[in-house]
Amino acid sequence: MNENERITSNIESFKRLINLIFSAGCIALETAIFGYNWLKHFQHSVVPALRDFWFKGHLLEISIYGVILLFLSIMYGGMRLGYLKNVELIFSQVFATAIANIIIYGELSVMAFQLFVPQIFFLMMFEQTVVIIIYINIVNRIYRTVFPPRKLLLIHGDRPAQDIMAKFESRRDKYVIVKSVHIREGVEKICEQISREYEAGEYNAIVIGDIRVEKRNLILKYCYGRSIRVYVMPKIPDVIMMGSEELHIFDTPLMLTREYKLTIEERFVKRLMDIICSAILLVIASPFMLITAIAIKLYDGGPVLYKQIRCTRNQREFYIMKFRSMRVDAEKDGVARLAQKHDDRITPIGRFIRKCRIDELPQLVNILKGDMSFIGPRPERPEIIAQYVEIMPEFVFRMKVKAGLAGFAQVYGKYNTSPYDKLKLDLTYIENYSLWLDLKLMLLTLKILLWPDSTEGVESEQITALKAEIEQSDQEI
Repeated sequence: MNENERITSNIESFKRLINLIFSAGCIALETAIFGYNWLKHFQHSVVPALRDFWFKGHLLEISIYGVILLFLSIMYGGMRLGYLKNVELIFSQVFATAIANIIIYGELSVMAFQLFVPQIFFLMMFEQTVVIIIYINIVNRIYRTVFPPRKLLLIHGDRPAQDIMAKFESRRDKYVIVKSVHIREGVEKICEQISREYEAGEYNAIVIGDIRVEKRNLILKYCYGRSIRVYVMPKIPDVIMMGSEELHIFDTPLMLTREYKLTIEERFVKRLMDIICSAILLVIASPFMLITAIAIKLYDGGPVLYKQIRCTRNQREFYIMKFRSMRVDAEKDGVARLAQKHDDRITPIGRFIRKCRIDELPQLVNILKGDMSFIGPRPERPEIIAQYVEIMPEFVFRMKVKAGLAGFAQVYGKYNTSPYDKLKLDLTYIENYSLWLDLKLMLLTLKILLWPDSTEGVESEQITALKAEIEQSDQEI
């Protein structure tokens, strides 16, 4: 390791250490607030037999809260200082804290054999929220000052560099593309440029866009050999390989990609979870569903439910059910089209229920019937699938599993994420499936329901631009 590599390694280690210290500080402050309220208020409201906790009892209860909060903070991204935007980091931590408080409220209610005093919990939540907002704003400002945005060199193919730059532009607090170069310049020349300009400090990482595999691999190995950080935009075969299983049956590594990722046991447990969760949620959501049905009927007298043919596993068709959010004549011309951003076909009632995701609640019946699962790729209409497959044949890969109410693309993408990028996200889920991943995505979906980015419509230009995007992206399938 040369001097430059050693310095870079030390900086990254220091960066990670600061991240952990700052994140731990927030957890410690919130746990301290809980500890104060526990010693001052909570323990006196518990049943008499539990009021006289010894010191170890107090320490155990406070520690339990701290562990729950830590787990949820990691789950919802509250500890991703330097990665998430400031407002999203605050939202993530407040959300994680709210869930932790609900869990501990349930625990204390069980201990007290009655519903615990809620007003103290609301006050504690307010105190913690204020601390979170102030603390994260301060430490994030310090973090951004000490660690400015990473300067990047973009290596791209025929896909316009502006398209890739636009993605990084939204995170100028973390990344800044200072220079771009087309792969037509030649791998050897680009590697010489990297060696010269990286050493000079013009940038400290590389972004490799959609370029041909053989050229990408040469650049990747060159950078890896010199400990240069590289961000790679994967192709579909790369995503498939992410979930491969490593075998050691010869004297060389062997990678296995299965024809169907889920085992029979996993399918049984997944279906059992779908039945139990959908039945429970139908009971809980029934009052909201009744109010929504009445509101839609009173608005224009049209049908309450909207049924539409969608495709699930192996392209099997079924009727999906949603609360109607558009005018009755929204598709009177018979042409299937996705909802657009600021779509004038959406009614005022529809706009609200789409924003709150209430329009999706009837799909719990689809899950109970077995047409859908809680987690999986979103089901598409046959007409839309046909359009996508015509220009993106790999789109059929996402139908290897049952369609879902929520999925990897909904959690980690946006409603207006391009179909090509959504396909990569859905394949990431399929190739990395586990029951734990399903549970994790279920918990993360709670956060996504309240985050506005996930409810936007697609821009009208996206669908027409998809063909050009695929054609320009030097794919090798």
